[in-house]
Amino acid sequence: MTEHEPVVELKLDRAHSARIYDYMLGGKTNFLADRMAAGRVLGVFPAALVAARINREFMHRATRHLAAAGLRQFLDIGTGIPTPPNLHEIAQGVAPDARVVYTDNDPIVLAHAAALLRGTPEGRTAYVPADVTDPRSILTAPHLLATLDLTRPVALSLNALMHFVTDDGQDRAHTVVETLKSALPSGSTLAMTHATPDFSPDAMHRLVDIYRDAGTELQFRTRTEFLRFFDGWELLDPGIALSHQWRPERPEDATHVTDAEAACYAAVARKP
Repeated sequence: MTEHEPVVELKLDRAHSARIYDYMLGGKTNFLADRMAAGRVLGVFPAALVAARINREFMHRATRHLAAAGLRQFLDIGTGIPTPPNLHEIAQGVAPDARVVYTDNDPIVLAHAAALLRGTPEGRTAYVPADVTDPRSILTAPHLLATLDLTRPVALSLNALMHFVTDDGQDRAHTVVETLKSALPSGSTLAMTHATPDFSPDAMHRLVDIYRDAGTELQFRTRTEFLRFFDGWELLDPGIALSHQWRPERPEDATHVTDAEAACYAAVARKP
């Protein structure tokens, strides 16, 4: 941070979704208010720690697969607090020349953004402070355009993000994703996870209340609603799956938790 940049107000006395998730992942960038909120989450959804970690593992597997398949440009929206290994570490571990742009509208993440910029000498990483609900501001950001070539395929990552975009009767979340998809060329991909009420509706309803009390709105979506995010794109095998069941590294990884414990859909699709 330079002397000309504003001081980041972290509001440590109030729980924050990014820090709650950091706690769930075993990170250290969380405080008493976050841990208390996490405790309330665990009280209604005891598998939350498992769900957070298998969601993160999906990101690792999907990124590794896409880099191995030849993708060299990655756009990770809703980055969250850096918890190693981050997306660029996975992508550049496969392809050292991979380029990665992270975006988030969270001042907590901005305060830790330097950790996201330590890439390989051959590759490049950049951070763009932006809000996914204004996708055009992301797509036109100078740091993004200096890092990624939007005429070449881009691997778009929206992990555990869109359930923080409520529709308010306007189908906002799908409109946002369609705007992002339409800006990317043929051969681009979308990797995405999204929490669902399909298996534990009562617990998920109570989670919405807990996050609302902490100042964050949530909207969990059904399998049908999740599938709509991929309209017009070709789903990679195995299609829509629970996060731990998308191309597990070992067969037993697909069965070590129940559907209700996972409570999160995952998929990867390619633009024809």
